Amino acid sequence: MTAPPQFSTLCNFRDLGGWRTADGRTVARGRLYRSDSLAKLAGDDLARFAALGIRTVIDLRYPWEIADRGRAPESLGVTWHNLSIEHRPYVQADIDPDVDPWRYLADRYAEVAEDGVVELRRALEVIADGEHPLVFHCASGKDRTGLLAALVLALLGVDEDRIATDFALTERATGRLVDEWRERNGGATPGWPAYGRAPAELIRLVLAELVAAHGSVRGYVTGRLGVGEDTIAALRDRLLTDDEKPHDDDASLWQAP
Repeated sequence: MTAPPQFSTLCNFRDLGGWRTADGRTVARGRLYRSDSLAKLAGDDLARFAALGIRTVIDLRYPWEIADRGRAPESLGVTWHNLSIEHRPYVQADIDPDVDPWRYLADRYAEVAEDGVVELRRALEVIADGEHPLVFHCASGKDRTGLLAALVLALLGVDEDRIATDFALTERATGRLVDEWRERNGGATPGWPAYGRAPAELIRLVLAELVAAHGSVRGYVTGRLGVGEDTIAALRDRLLTDDEKPHDDDASLWQAP
């Protein structure tokens, strides 16, 4: 399986495949991707995206974000779902620099986990039963996307260290995310100096609190979200393989971006 293409219009697109699971299997490559907003796709990137054969898109943004900035181009011919998992908007660029940003964001993730139960359940069902390859995204591919990616990887049996490593790979896109914010805001600088960051510490806080409240991530998914065991089984059947070498022994993935 070749690596996904490098897009010029997207800065946080990646394959969720390649991670080793607790039972020695591998999350299959080329089936499930995560991304920043696909509304940015244009030019040669449209052909690069089409070459991946993606059939289903889950857009986690608010409807008003889509109205303002657009959606995945309809010319791609994908099945498109808008599942807005966040219900309490906030402005990350305006986070108080004097507060603990990871504690603050972990609290926002907890709100999503509590408020977005219908949409998160549906997202997991679509990933389990929808047509693959599939990609899910929000605006920056960092927070809403990062939470859903963590839930999926945990259900597949990927351990916390690897989930945190995948989450923190977004830090390689931080510079581009800041540049994009500046372009949208007339060259201004975000008030929060850590805008665009996604350290492993953040998702570790989120996962620890889900485990403390529900016994495990699976307990949260089956209990609070109401996802059936048949859906989890389908997810594992579709996304795990015995035929691929895991990539998490690649030291570059474990180094700070």
